Amino acid sequence: MTVHIGVIGTGMIGQDHIRRLTGVVTGAEVTAVTDVDARRAKEVAAGVGARALPTGQDVIVDALVDAVVVTSWGPTHAEYVLAAIEAGKYVFCEKPLATTAEDALRIVEAEEAAGRRLVQVGFMRRYDQGYRAMKRVIGEGGIGSPLLMHCAHRNPAAPESYHSEMATQDTAIHEIDTIRWLLDDEIVSAQVLRPRSTSKRFEHLQDPQIMLFETASGVRIDLEVFVNCQYGYDIQCETVGETGTVRLPDPADVWLRTAGQLRTEVAQGWKERFAAAFDRELAEWVASIQDGRLAGPGSWDGYAAAVISDATVDALHSGRVVPVRLKDRPAFYGGRP
Repeated sequence: MTVHIGVIGTGMIGQDHIRRLTGVVTGAEVTAVTDVDARRAKEVAAGVGARALPTGQDVIVDALVDAVVVTSWGPTHAEYVLAAIEAGKYVFCEKPLATTAEDALRIVEAEEAAGRRLVQVGFMRRYDQGYRAMKRVIGEGGIGSPLLMHCAHRNPAAPESYHSEMATQDTAIHEIDTIRWLLDDEIVSAQVLRPRSTSKRFEHLQDPQIMLFETASGVRIDLEVFVNCQYGYDIQCETVGETGTVRLPDPADVWLRTAGQLRTEVAQGWKERFAAAFDRELAEWVASIQDGRLAGPGSWDGYAAAVISDATVDALHSGRVVPVRLKDRPAFYGGRP
């Protein structure tokens, strides 16, 4: 069975996913695309033998489209995801699921009313080989009960348009989802500390930030977000348990011994660091559509991340420990993150 896919948004991530769906993933065909830049949409469509349609709504209702990929501007996500649910079509939505917790909850309620899982959110860390190995170790009790988690998310530089809230909304949002998933536990509070800011940033930006989370079972997490670290794209995670620790491995690379030094390369961007995870994410999404049963991060995960994100931004501005107040998790989504 070939899954015919319509893509809404042909910017950088949209084009990257189209490349995957046409050149890497088996069983998928991109049949329609759209973008606010009609010329770009036509160029991208021509490159893969697809049709360029006027709007996202046209893509969703198109009879030749089985499933939809949403990679448009964040504030449009909720509109398109809700329309896909109404049309009864599977939809893969890049993060964020919605830019407000209220809209994310509307999606949860619409999907529950539809009576079947239709939505997957683009939290690609769940598809990274290293993170999956950590998940297995923790889940099998390899370090005993988790007590602490230490995380870091470092980027070499951030553009002037990047503001302090984006450290949570665009950057830490991946760790927020990953923490919930690795620990099978919900985050119940957030706090943000403001250390001395680096001089290598625009004046309006607080960078770095230290985010502190607590889960329902009492695990404490510290997350360093540093988006102007200069040296590369560096993702770190270590979980400390009662009987051991488990640490995310660095990406595999050669070690070079020369001129009295031992060194290896550091990834310079997220596309390089998580290329294999993106490939696996879309391949498994297409396979799950063929099986008729989605298994990846869904609407509830997008909603939970939005609520936790809002609490973390509140903590950034207030300096307080801010409680995270989620609605009761519907039985429709199972019992754990």
